[in-house]
Amino acid sequence: MIYADNAATTKMSSAAIQTMTSLLNETWGNPSSLYLHGQKAKEVLEKAREDVASLIGASPREIIFTSGGSEADNQAIRSAATIGKKNGKTHIISSAFEHHAVLHTLEALKKEGFEVTLLNVHENGLVVPAEVEAAIREDTCLVTIMYANNEIGTIQPIREIGEICRRKGVLFHTDAVQAIGHVPVNVEEECIDLLSASAHKFHGPKGVGFLYAKKGIRLTNLIEGGAQERGKRAGTENVPGIAAMATALKEAVAEMGQNAAHLTKMRDRLIAGLSEIPHSALNGDPVRRLPGNVNFCFEGIEGESLLLLLDDKGIAASSGSACTSGSLDPSHVLLAIGRVHDVAHGSLRLSIGEDITEQEADYIIRSVSEVVEYLRGFSPVWRDLMAGKKPFIL
Repeated sequence: MIYADNAATTKMSSAAIQTMTSLLNETWGNPSSLYLHGQKAKEVLEKAREDVASLIGASPREIIFTSGGSEADNQAIRSAATIGKKNGKTHIISSAFEHHAVLHTLEALKKEGFEVTLLNVHENGLVVPAEVEAAIREDTCLVTIMYANNEIGTIQPIREIGEICRRKGVLFHTDAVQAIGHVPVNVEEECIDLLSASAHKFHGPKGVGFLYAKKGIRLTNLIEGGAQERGKRAGTENVPGIAAMATALKEAVAEMGQNAAHLTKMRDRLIAGLSEIPHSALNGDPVRRLPGNVNFCFEGIEGESLLLLLDDKGIAASSGSACTSGSLDPSHVLLAIGRVHDVAHGSLRLSIGEDITEQEADYIIRSVSEVVEYLRGFSPVWRDLMAGKKPFIL
């Protein structure tokens, strides 16, 4: 099996597994307890906090451990909204193709009286910093723009947006779930006030993540009931999972340069090969994208059928976000960059891993080409396109 769905989840690294299993066996105490077993767990917890903080240019006290990126997104956005409301500011700026953890939270806040501006991301899948600046008002309390898109992989101009927000005195949050561990991230240099991350996107365990909150930002609790995480996230910490996350992140950052070089080479090989398929189109900017992300639309087919037939050929891929894989609606991300419904339905996301070979990349190209041709062979939509009854879009 060629696994090409790393944007959905990654396989845990051997080092992360070793860290986690060792702690499950040996350091199982509650880190809030004062006796020896508890204090050993506390030491591991705080060492993980120091490691995570150092890898993104933060202070340990600015790191709150969470259950993952969705929780971190919710807490970051709700905290900024609460701060804003106290100061009479109830306007939030985001983009039209954010993860649903962000968009659904914003929808909930709209029902509470907040006004939300969703910026366009244009055909290349990028937010324009000047448009962010133009959208900021006197009552804007937050700008939340994802670091890298989870479907089409485009990397946003985070530093420029952060500098604008800092200059304007507006809090800036970024959902960095797809970026952390894959591209360099420094919260201080990029003027980031709040950042969300999830371990299972960089070879750590599922159910573990973190929220970075710049010193001085008062967080709103989502979970009450205990004094853990300095009173900002109740519940006994998952020490083995958190330590495994820190191990995975250290490993990912240390190997980032060589991994990115290899992945970029394989990504561009896939893009070149898949571009040869007639009436296909790459989604998102061809260069300013995650090293391992390839996202295409193929006219005249359904993405679900494509995925099932690729699975038969031993290739695991997706048509978009794993969080919405049960939906029959076309991707909101593809619609946001201007793809029409009929084309958006025929999408394929390949998010390759560091171990992919040239032979595997070439096999993916051949397999996708064969499956697309096969599906078009009995597609009534494709027949109409070929007969000139409908115009080609791609």
